[in-house]
Amino acid sequence: MTADAAASAPIDPSFRDASLPIDERVERLLGQMTLEEKAGLFFQTMITMGEDGQLAGADATFGLPSTDDYINGLQMTHFNLLGSAPSAELMAEWHNRLQGLAAKTRLGIPVTLSSDPRHSFSDNPGVAMNAGPFSEWPETLGLAAIGDTELVERFGDIARQEYLAVGLRVALHPQIDLATEPRWSRQVNTFGESAELSGALGAAYIRGFQGPEIGPESVSTMTKHFPGGGPQKDGEDPHFAHGREQVYPGDNFEHHLKPFEDAFEAGTSQIMPYYGMPIGTEYEEVGFGFNKSVITGLLRERYKFDGIVCTDWGLITDAEIMGQPFPARAWGVEHLSPRERMVKVLEAGADQFGGEDVPELLIEIVRSGDVSEARIDESARRLLREKFRLGLFDAPLVDVANAVRTVGNEEFRAAGAAAQRAAITVLTNSTSDAGAPTLPLARGIRVYVEGVDAEVAAGYGTVVGTPAEADVAIVRLQAPFTPRENHFENFFHQGSLDFDAETVNHVRALAAVVPTVVDVFLDRPAILTPIVGDVAAIVGNFGASGAALLDVLFGEFTPRGKLPMELPSSMAAVEANRPDVPFDTKDPLFRFGHGLSY
Repeated sequence: MTADAAASAPIDPSFRDASLPIDERVERLLGQMTLEEKAGLFFQTMITMGEDGQLAGADATFGLPSTDDYINGLQMTHFNLLGSAPSAELMAEWHNRLQGLAAKTRLGIPVTLSSDPRHSFSDNPGVAMNAGPFSEWPETLGLAAIGDTELVERFGDIARQEYLAVGLRVALHPQIDLATEPRWSRQVNTFGESAELSGALGAAYIRGFQGPEIGPESVSTMTKHFPGGGPQKDGEDPHFAHGREQVYPGDNFEHHLKPFEDAFEAGTSQIMPYYGMPIGTEYEEVGFGFNKSVITGLLRERYKFDGIVCTDWGLITDAEIMGQPFPARAWGVEHLSPRERMVKVLEAGADQFGGEDVPELLIEIVRSGDVSEARIDESARRLLREKFRLGLFDAPLVDVANAVRTVGNEEFRAAGAAAQRAAITVLTNSTSDAGAPTLPLARGIRVYVEGVDAEVAAGYGTVVGTPAEADVAIVRLQAPFTPRENHFENFFHQGSLDFDAETVNHVRALAAVVPTVVDVFLDRPAILTPIVGDVAAIVGNFGASGAALLDVLFGEFTPRGKLPMELPSSMAAVEANRPDVPFDTKDPLFRFGHGLSY
């Protein structure tokens, strides 16, 4: 149907009849859609909230059109919400305004709103948002440190309730890649290095978000990054051209599929392939989003997956982020035009283009005969079916008062805070000359702190201004990374895992004056060898407030965390590690599963 003919044709509203089978509703709607309306389904990109919960104008920082342009101009109905929300109330009000705008279009197709993780401490506009009004939990790697499937499913259920309350209906997670390359920036969002643990926890996560089957109370999970994004050459991230290669010197490609097999059994509704291109395997050496041998051959045919496949963000067109060029992640097909890339993604078997907003290009491709409308209809059915299964056509709006009651409520915050404490992993705990262990610390002692809010610490002991005055020093550190020139790339912690000499010398100097407890945020496996023999105790956290840390250090909460990955002993061992093989660094300082308690 042409757009002109559609404008004058009467609309058959029977697709809104909730008593009909979903497949029939899909066909009744699809049969009335113009090519332009179908094309709009294929694009899911970032959207922002305007001030005070209003719909947003154009965003120059990320090069985003206005919300009105997206919906009325480009006829798009899938968006990924960018940025933290100021409050659940404003978020819910904004969502309802968004759905109200969509309802006024010719067919009134509701918006499906997705989100990167937003329940922990990360704040990376390309990967995850900080919790804001939502309950605050450890990072995914911290859930793995706890290692409890029931707790992870409970987290998924709480996150589902909070997402649902504000209209978020697709989780762009879990990320079940295996953290087999210690330098890789994305491992903080994984369940660690073990395929068995990652599969079990990933399945629990999916069950928590989706429930037994997709329905009006579900949040769909877009599990990523198929077929496993961990084996990055030199640990460089494939958001960037220098990280485009995935390598398998251990011939271990199949091992990385194991967590996805658990995800399929749990019923994950959607899949995202990774940016990377496999080198030296039986598969075509192009990015996974372009890779027919992987999407059709492996995912569709071998695993019989018939859900939505959405590419990772920005495979087709070049962009600009934060004032700097950001070329399309068209790895292995850089020589192709945007039009040719789009055709290759569709031929590979994907349904949706993440991070893109060029439906006019898809329309041109269909009208030229390069891709048939029947192929477009195949993916459109999957995309519409998901909207119907989620109940979006029947109840697109949210209850603002319920959002206020639900998001970040006392029960959910308490559960998140308990998980932060449970994930903290005690790595060393030396004894004094008198034979007493350093941890737990005694209440009321004199404490010197760095990286800990002194007001929080004052609730546990007397905070002093110099190490010489203290009974103990508590120092919080960030796992090391190598800064990059590109501002956006600095959100992705890559490069060396060695602390610089200044940090090592400072910690040693403190430890020479007073027993020192070091806490390290292990978003990557920091090399602790230079300080392990000097300090009184080392703990690792995976996203924890100052109060959560001090509760563990002062014995108010028993530490439960076990390392979900190895901590290597040296960068030489890291560089010799085979990126596709777990537990492959020579003589690790601390092995997978290590963790002390008291």
